[in-house]
Amino acid sequence: MTLIIPPRIHDLGDGFEVRRAVPTLQARSVGPFVFVDHMGPAEFAAGRGVDVRPHPHIGLATVTYLWSGSMHHRDTLGSDQVILPGDVNWMTAGRGIAHSERTPATARGHAHDLHGMQTWVALPLEAEETAPEFHHHPGDSLPQQQRGGARLRVIAGRGFGEESPVKVFSGTFNVALDLEAEAELGIGPDAPERALYILDGEAQLDGADVPARHLLLLDPGRPARLRAKTPLKALLVGGEPLDAPRHLWWNFVSSSRERIEQAKHDWQEDRFGRIPGETEFIPLPER
Repeated sequence: MTLIIPPRIHDLGDGFEVRRAVPTLQARSVGPFVFVDHMGPAEFAAGRGVDVRPHPHIGLATVTYLWSGSMHHRDTLGSDQVILPGDVNWMTAGRGIAHSERTPATARGHAHDLHGMQTWVALPLEAEETAPEFHHHPGDSLPQQQRGGARLRVIAGRGFGEESPVKVFSGTFNVALDLEAEAELGIGPDAPERALYILDGEAQLDGADVPARHLLLLDPGRPARLRAKTPLKALLVGGEPLDAPRHLWWNFVSSSRERIEQAKHDWQEDRFGRIPGETEFIPLPER
């Protein structure tokens, strides 16, 4: 039986909400994904936008995909990249990286919107301390398919017979879906663990109505059929299960509690490096 998981909602101001679907008590992870956030949809007035100040990560990779809007990424490697709808930003934190995410100055000059997903992938044990990297993949570089009224893009890993150019570290299943009203799409049982997040629209899974802005944990080994009752936006995540339990604290992911304590100390002592063009930072939380 498919498990339906409501996300926790965080209001970040200016009408910008983030819904966290993973981790929850019902799903600490799905495949290698240990963090699934739905950003927006949000409308910003001219002069307003998102400002996520510099903050650190270890032991994971962040994956950003937008349906609308834009985001300006900077990091301690010197990366300076605006992501647009359909593109993928993949940042491997490994042994440590810091980055910021802000609405680009060009978008702030007028009213604009933002809608997308950001997920975290736990790196396998042998790659937890790998060197940090950042890679941007334009939308036209991703495998795409049109199946009737269903359009899909393989963001990372393998899915629907396609493989993304995004470098992954373990078996990964990550596909963006856009369905026209009345379109249907079969979801095979290829990945050992799979979940479907409905961003927008009315949907049915195997003939049963499912709520928007919820995570659907699909039964292992069983195919599923998605039907759009209205135009639909959705994301598939999953893949091979984690190779060991992970600890999550703030922006840190690790198989070792001691390693997380070291990362806390490193951030307090300014050991993650500086981000060109940034002077702010998010302090280490007290809890």
